[in-house]
Amino acid sequence: MKNIIIGLLATFLLLGCSSKSDENKNVEPKLVVSKSLADLKLKDQFEKPHTLNADTYKVIFAFDKEPAHTCNDFFNTQKPNYLQEHHVQFVADVSAAPSIIRSLFILPGLKDFKHIVLLLDDKKVAAPYRKGIDTTKIVVVTLLNKKITDIKTISTTEQLKKAVEDDSAMSYIAPVINKVMDSVDNATK
Repeated sequence: MKNIIIGLLATFLLLGCSSKSDENKNVEPKLVVSKSLADLKLKDQFEKPHTLNADTYKVIFAFDKEPAHTCNDFFNTQKPNYLQEHHVQFVADVSAAPSIIRSLFILPGLKDFKHIVLLLDDKKVAAPYRKGIDTTKIVVVTLLNKKITDIKTISTTEQLKKAVEDDSAMSYIAPVINKVMDSVDNATK
């Protein structure tokens, strides 16, 4: 009986985690160079709502299980404020998993991490972010004033570390520009 239950759970997990979805056929892609991510509003693993931080320079997306594990395994070995120090936010798409798997296994597991994981947990919300993107890879989106200036895909922990710990001049300048532009935008509202 135990083997049957485990088999059924594994089947639901495998069927529910498929990255192929009809949901994203008729949506406009959000991850496109020159588009804004200013409207990104997601909850973290503790149900706390978040928007992009004013100084965010990069957003890392993990749309499938393997890229998410690579990111979480790496981030969990770093200081709790590692992402914030580097002006990075992390988004994981858990929308493909069946809700029972999400609530029983994925979300409780995410609560063990010391880093913030913003969650795409609804297929309709996730669809525009997935559209036109290689979801089997880690997606690194670079921002200036919350507008996408570059999109790269990576696969390894080494590439992830290099993307986060970017020491280019822009990695120091952009967060300052982003924060100033955010202040200007808020003052003119």
